[in-house]
Amino acid sequence: MVPFGELLAEPWFWPVAIVIVGVPIVLLILTEIHSELETHGKAGGARLIRLLRNWLVPVGALLLLLSQTQFVSGGVDWVKVLATAFGFLVVLALLNSVNLFAFSRAAEGSWRRRLPKIFIDLGRALLIVIAVALLFSWVWGADIGGLFTALGIGSIVIGLALQNAIGPIAAGLFLLFERPFEVGDWLITSDGKGKVLEINWRATHFETNNGIRVVPNASLAGDSIVNLTRASSTWSSTVEVRFSTDDPPDEVIALLVSVASQLPQAHPDDAPAAIPAGKTADQGSGWYEASIPLIHPGMAWGAGGLFRRRLWYAARRAGLHLDGDTFDPFTTPERTREALARIAPRLYLEQHDVDSYAEQSRLLRYGEGEVVQHAHEVPDGVRFIVTGMARMSAAGPAGEIINIADFGRDDVLGLTSLTRQGIASRVVALEALTVLYIPVESLDRMVATRRELARDFGREVDTRRERTLEAFKKAGYVPPAGSRLIAY
Repeated sequence: MVPFGELLAEPWFWPVAIVIVGVPIVLLILTEIHSELETHGKAGGARLIRLLRNWLVPVGALLLLLSQTQFVSGGVDWVKVLATAFGFLVVLALLNSVNLFAFSRAAEGSWRRRLPKIFIDLGRALLIVIAVALLFSWVWGADIGGLFTALGIGSIVIGLALQNAIGPIAAGLFLLFERPFEVGDWLITSDGKGKVLEINWRATHFETNNGIRVVPNASLAGDSIVNLTRASSTWSSTVEVRFSTDDPPDEVIALLVSVASQLPQAHPDDAPAAIPAGKTADQGSGWYEASIPLIHPGMAWGAGGLFRRRLWYAARRAGLHLDGDTFDPFTTPERTREALARIAPRLYLEQHDVDSYAEQSRLLRYGEGEVVQHAHEVPDGVRFIVTGMARMSAAGPAGEIINIADFGRDDVLGLTSLTRQGIASRVVALEALTVLYIPVESLDRMVATRRELARDFGREVDTRRERTLEAFKKAGYVPPAGSRLIAY
């Protein structure tokens, strides 16, 4: 029997002991770490541990054993083969570790997060080629100087031959690295405005009003780009309109700002503005420029169209002359008198009363979605619906809209104009709406001599209050206390 002391002195003892005792322990520890990482959803770390457990440690153990025997079979030095494989696995493990800790966990906005994946893949491939060449030099004694020289010369020749094809790809790679915009951003380029849908090596895809536009990255790299999404202030859409020169500028500007502020696309934290536009002399005066801050740059087209449509109705209600139109053929005295005559019985009016009150009344028109009566605003008179539909609603505790009632032909709006109350409900036109407007001064005179009219209005106010309370309860909210909850 060999003495234990001499056994310890044998050169193969410790490598064999490490393989027999250490390798199972290391594999057990790596298995537990792998399970823990998979449980917590850390796929990158789990892949790295799996590489160590399934490949690096077993190949390293086998190399350690065979290195004690200098095993050669069939002219193949298997120790060198395993050393090459082990070195390659070490390189892969190191590269995966760098990728995991340097790039996968990079902070949002850092250069490591902005670095395109293609750059990381190309760098990894280059390092693998260099590492394999060095392994062959160290393990097999190969001369790799000629290989690197050939690769360098070959790269120059290929680059010169393919410079026109590689140029756009290189521009795309640098564009990906610089990251002046992301997918989802809205950009203005020399070709127009659009939303970024995709960015690849060769081109960027934009969504526009006329379809998908594909722009080569080489063109974008040399172009001036405005990133609307990353603007430090709210993006505004500019609309130019013309009024009659007889219209007071202050009234026109107030109307433009009012219409713009009520657009659904308007930014809630920024106010619209309007100024007289500096047009050339041959175009004449009367031009105005409205600036509309928008929630999103992509809303400019829809906001501009809706602004012009609503402005048409608002200008006629205000007695201003959009596009220089000085006559409205719709709101004639004959039509006004006809509308008042139809509802005269409800107002307890005689024939001679109709002629008198028709001169003080007006036909007003509203576009779909326009607010006929604002919340907390005291009505300036009553409005009887001639054509169209309107909806009364109120804001819930969290700002949500609670629908209360819909109104149609001959229904009346603005009942609280008699009591001079501004309440929580509002009325919006559901479609093109025409109303007969009777100012509060005329209404006061009617009520002074017709007590039945005041009684009817009071009953209708009570009815609408009950409908409002029911709507709140149906929505699951406790109605607020006080008289301000009554409806128009």
